[in-house]
Amino acid sequence: MNRPTAIYSANQVRELDRFEIEQRKVPGYTLMTRAAEGALKILRARWPQARRIAVVCGGGNNGGDGYVLARLAQAAGLEALVLAATPPDSLAGDARRAQDDWVAAGGPAHPFAADALAGGDVIVDALLGIGLKGPPRPETLAVIHAINDVHRPVLALDIPSGVDADTGVVHGAAVRAELTLSFVAFKSGTFLGAGPDHAGVVLLDDLGIVPPARPEFAPLMRRIDESELAQSLPRRARDSHKGTSGRVLIVGGGPGMPGAARLAGEAALRVGAGLVTIAGAPENLVAVTATRPELIYLPTPGGNLDALRTADAVAIGPGLGTGGWGARLWSEFLRVMPARAVLDADALNLLARDPIKLPAEWILTPHPGEAGRLLGSDAAAVQGDRLGAVREIQARYGAVTVLKGAGTLVAAGGEAPSLHICERGNPGMATAGMGDVLTGVIAGLMHQINESARAARVGVLVHALAGDSAAQGGQRGLIASDVISELRGWVNP
Repeated sequence: MNRPTAIYSANQVRELDRFEIEQRKVPGYTLMTRAAEGALKILRARWPQARRIAVVCGGGNNGGDGYVLARLAQAAGLEALVLAATPPDSLAGDARRAQDDWVAAGGPAHPFAADALAGGDVIVDALLGIGLKGPPRPETLAVIHAINDVHRPVLALDIPSGVDADTGVVHGAAVRAELTLSFVAFKSGTFLGAGPDHAGVVLLDDLGIVPPARPEFAPLMRRIDESELAQSLPRRARDSHKGTSGRVLIVGGGPGMPGAARLAGEAALRVGAGLVTIAGAPENLVAVTATRPELIYLPTPGGNLDALRTADAVAIGPGLGTGGWGARLWSEFLRVMPARAVLDADALNLLARDPIKLPAEWILTPHPGEAGRLLGSDAAAVQGDRLGAVREIQARYGAVTVLKGAGTLVAAGGEAPSLHICERGNPGMATAGMGDVLTGVIAGLMHQINESARAARVGVLVHALAGDSAAQGGQRGLIASDVISELRGWVNP
């Protein structure tokens, strides 16, 4: 079992399966048997004390996987109880063969009964698979609710029943698994929307299928992998100095708003920027420098801002405001057009007022509400199609786009557009100032990494990993400053 970075759509996985059967001449039942063998191996490793498993089988190939698993488990000395949510005589193809082989091995298929679930040490969800579109039928919803209500550990085969394999959307209800074993390839639905909450730990068994080098089998997106940290942040040269580490300018901290710029500035320092200057309202000088003297403060009444020309990377937006002071600095920023920049918060709101095409090396970091404004829609529409939203923002504005939220997405254009997702981070990070920290992290990495798309990916991952470290004492009460305290450990891999 492994965890590659590639993630596919449900249709791509179906086509990979078909290609293996039709072009490479691997029988479908052979693939079904491989799936069941992998599932049994994972089940025994995860729950070594389990002696009795309850396998809930539906009517398609996902149910066929369950029948083969039950037969193999019984042969291995476990007691397998098959609960058929679909009448066995309605099965066809490989699923019917799997059921027949189970019966031939002495294993009856009992009609599904909720009371019988309690007898299993582990429940195997082989009910629906990846074919679900829209709400399950009422009788299927009843089975899903029964599985969840029995409070036993659940192994989901391919995807938890009730989760849309493409979007992660749950209509009505879905099985809550402790572990999901995905077959052939990772599906996007286990990484998006409500999918991660229902899937638990997600592992992959590719069944020996290697995707052919054809455009239709290019991954839908990729996971941001921790290997990028070591690749992007090598050991520093002995003769490094603060200039080689990058000069970052944070433009924000408007009247009465020192906190956001202060958080972004310290985050930039903590990920290794050599020198960080905050250009903010004059009255915020003491509030920022008294608590972090390493930050340089540039009192800025508004208007001309020479520091934009000397910075290696600029972050604009944290605490900026959209009134006269912030609007003047935004205009100056657009007049100078620095080579590398991160736009967040009110910079995004000002951009949404008067949209323009941006340099490809700039980075936008909207949350769903800001993304909605950039697209002329709203947060609900963005959350309903996060993949579509991040692609559209990147295409419309031209810059690398980071769509924040559970499963933060990074979209970059160019000749080979890319889409990446961060599976790390936790709900404790849904608190004020967390986005300002991310802005500072990315700005602090831009000069060190020297490639905006990679700086965005590494910044998102470092921020999420630091959030997970900070949450080890509990997610409730986690604040943005706690995450800043953990950044240094993750940028020194």
